[in-house]
Amino acid sequence: MTTALTQPVFASHLNTKFRVLRDGQEPVEIELVEVGEFLQSEHQERFSITFRGPGDTFFKQGMYDFDHSTMGKFRLFIVPVDQKDDGYYYEAVFNRLIK
Repeated sequence: MTTALTQPVFASHLNTKFRVLRDGQEPVEIELVEVGEFLQSEHQERFSITFRGPGDTFFKQGMYDFDHSTMGKFRLFIVPVDQKDDGYYYEAVFNRLIK
């Protein structure tokens, strides 16, 4: 069962490894390196998360299947935001309407 994809859940898994699953290819391990501040207004809530991946594998902007030992499997839309000596950085932004 997949855990809810909320800011507190991601914050509790900061600095842990996630696997990006790719059809017909070996999974790639990336690390959750930042969880942004949770912001809430009357009608919406929002936060962002940042992953660091290896320097030898680049993910284009798009939807990817993720797997985590505690959180389970889920899909995220990630965007490449930086490249440093230690790898590529990707961001996922959550922006949800409040009922």
